[in-house]
Amino acid sequence: MPSDLTLSRRGFVAGLATAAALAALPRPALALTAEAAKGLVDKTVADINSIINSGKSEAAMLRDFEQLFARYADVPAIARSVLGTAARSASKGQLSAYTKAFQGYISRKYGRRFREFQGGKIDVAEARAVKSYYEVISTARLKGEAPFEVRWHVSDKSGKSLFFNIIIEGVNMLASERTEMGALLDQRGGSLDRLIADLSSL
Repeated sequence: MPSDLTLSRRGFVAGLATAAALAALPRPALALTAEAAKGLVDKTVADINSIINSGKSEAAMLRDFEQLFARYADVPAIARSVLGTAARSASKGQLSAYTKAFQGYISRKYGRRFREFQGGKIDVAEARAVKSYYEVISTARLKGEAPFEVRWHVSDKSGKSLFFNIIIEGVNMLASERTEMGALLDQRGGSLDRLIADLSSL
């Protein structure tokens, strides 16, 4: 009959083996924090301020804004959310082509909106938890206009901290783009391929 000492040794060895196995398993990413969410928006806003005050042509600015959106926004998640139910029936190829076309479309649209801030700046104030994401509040200060809020919704569901929505002066990007994209799709008889082709000119 094994002694208590033998059993305790076996238990110790088994415990070490279990600990080693657990340590080797991939660990989930640390949960998003208010500091991380604010840090992402700080970087985004710094780049926006740099672009709008760069003195570049509109075309050059819009190219810079597309790079900014690709870097700091969860473009695939935004694109799918905006497309709505049509995203479920889309093929992998269609969804990929649509996401690429949408990235250019949304960058041009919101790049022009931010370009209106030229000569001003955006200041980041605070971040607060809202359900499963963080809302970061900033203030746009334009020359000759009263300051107004720009709110950023930040999540790490993609595996890293990215923003997935912007609310400018109360206008919710996701909500307004869902309506817009639905109308554009309806105008094309529900054809996603036609929508993809036309987004590059919008």
